[in-house]
Amino acid sequence: MLWRYRSDSSHILPVKPIKVQFDLSYEEKLVKILAREVKELRNKRVPLVKVLWRSHSVKETTWELKETMRP
Repeated sequence: MLWRYRSDSSHILPVKPIKVQFDLSYEEKLVKILAREVKELRNKRVPLVKVLWRSHSVKETTWELKETMRP
């Protein structure tokens, strides 16, 4: 059964401002590389890194190709 929501000022979440560009995109910045892994396919190896981005939590980390993370 669903209950009716009662508003409470303690339920307000803090918002981090981000700079949004004209085309509604924003720049992500790398904070930390958390892990490294090599994915073995049939006839090649793909190096991956687990990346923590600035505007995301640890739960939202992503696996990226190692080549794309190099400057």
